Amino acid sequence: MPGRRISNVLAAIGAVLTAAGAALYVLPGPGFPVLVIGLAALTTGLVMAAADRRSG
Repeated sequence: MPGRRISNVLAAIGAVLTAAGAALYVLPGPGFPVLVIGLAALTTGLVMAAADRRSG
């Protein structure tokens, strides 16, 4: 069960960071690095969730 929780937390944090990075891309701030980190966390969380659901 902890693997599913970790994947959900990673996906949620990744979604928030992706939205913040997209906003910071047009606002003053480090938009591109935040966007890349958010997309990486979101992708990792979704892949972990899919693998967990597929395995059982």
